[in-house]
Formats: sequence, C-alpha cells, structure tokens
Amino acid sequence: MDIGQSIAVLDRDVIAVEALEGTNAMIERAGRLCRVGGWTMIKVANTEQDMRVDVPTIGIHTIEELHAAGAGCIVLEAGKTIILEKPKVLELADRYRIAVVGYEKT
Repeated sequence: MDIGQSIAVLDRDVIAVEALEGTNAMIERAGRLCRVGGWTMIKVANTEQDMRVDVPTIGIHTIEELHAAGAGCIVLEAGKTIILEKPKVLELADRYRIAVVGYEKT
C-alpha cells in the first residue's frame, strides 16, 4: 500500500505503521500496543522509493528494540534490505528467539 517501510502485525491485525518518526519509534509503539508480545515486524522498500536515498536497513539496535518490545519475528525484503553486521544481528536474533525471515516480492 506504499504507506511506510515497516509495519507491525499480530494475527493479521496491523498494530503499528512506520511513519516519519522512523523504525525504532514504530517498534516501541508496537510494543506498548501489543503487551502480549509475539508480533511480527515486516520491513520492505516502498515501490516508488529512491534506493539511493532511503534504503531499508536493520542492525543490532533494531534487534535489541524488537526484543525489548516483545516481537517474535522480523520479515525483510530479500535483496533490498541491508543488514548491518549481519552475523552479529543473526546471532543476537537467535539468542532472543526472534525469527528472521527473508521475503521476495513477486
């Protein structure tokens, strides 16, 4: 729907959408709104997005924020999302039991 790089969902219900405040603020808001935890963050590139200016990116801090907010999974657009310090991110996600899933748009 081209309304944000990230959304938070639980059981097919959208609980938060990333706006100008950025990913971390959306994660924090999702955690406040979904106290039961186990929600999923989905991060993709906007179809009209200039990839030279604003590339979807996650890193260690993102995983820390997801853990603090009770997320259980992060879905990333394969081939478009940059994972900073990828081995460390995946190790931390494993430690926190946060699934990291790649998704390719068709």
